[in-house]
Amino acid sequence: MENERLILVTNDDSVNAKGIHALVEMATQFGRVIVVAPDKPQSGMGHAITINHPLRLAETTIFGAVEAFSCSGTPVDCVKLGIYEVLHRKPDLILSGINHGENSSTNVLYSGTMSAAIEGAMEGIPSIGFSLADFDANADFAATQYYGAKIIQQLLDRPISPSVCLNVNVPKLNLDAIQGIQVCKQAHAYWADRFERRKDQFGRDYFWLTGEFAAVDQRPDTDLKALKNGFVSVVPTHFDLTSHETLQQIKHWKI
Repeated sequence: MENERLILVTNDDSVNAKGIHALVEMATQFGRVIVVAPDKPQSGMGHAITINHPLRLAETTIFGAVEAFSCSGTPVDCVKLGIYEVLHRKPDLILSGINHGENSSTNVLYSGTMSAAIEGAMEGIPSIGFSLADFDANADFAATQYYGAKIIQQLLDRPISPSVCLNVNVPKLNLDAIQGIQVCKQAHAYWADRFERRKDQFGRDYFWLTGEFAAVDQRPDTDLKALKNGFVSVVPTHFDLTSHETLQQIKHWKI
């Protein structure tokens, strides 16, 4: 159909992940879906792009009748190639995920899932990143599909600023146990990093990153609090990292 909505779908867990298959299934009700997603897991890549290696695209039939390509690059590479080399136009909507594991709070800075959505916002395209707080490769995505469809419909019916994308996180609960949707703030938290020193088979030292997630933000209107209370969190997210409050303060510096 000439006026059919065009939807670009990607993720960071690879084309083989159960989450992206659940997202494609959900997205097809809203228009024509084309997938460009990594050929291998790219979690924690943030907004990385490939500049020192060739990028490769390979058509795949893993999604059945849905046109799809696997990409050797990062999630952001997938968005860029999807727009400029696969679609040759900007899609009407970009959907990223469904990530295996939540991307709440400052995890958004590391997330390949959300970086793909943010790249969409940088291009002025309505974009949403979806994550489920369950790392299981066989996680149940039914609740994410149910609430995700509601959120997509709202974004289509009531457009927001084209420079803003949505960060959607779903708690690890059955559909009937979820309390609803909360639009909220990104919580302040950080990773208390630790490195385990190990030795390889040749006796050489290497390091393995571990640690704990420290939720220092106890405000009642954050994504972490919403998830803890059984709600789907929706955080409007943008790529402008300027601290506008501090900008006004340092304008008065005598330098």
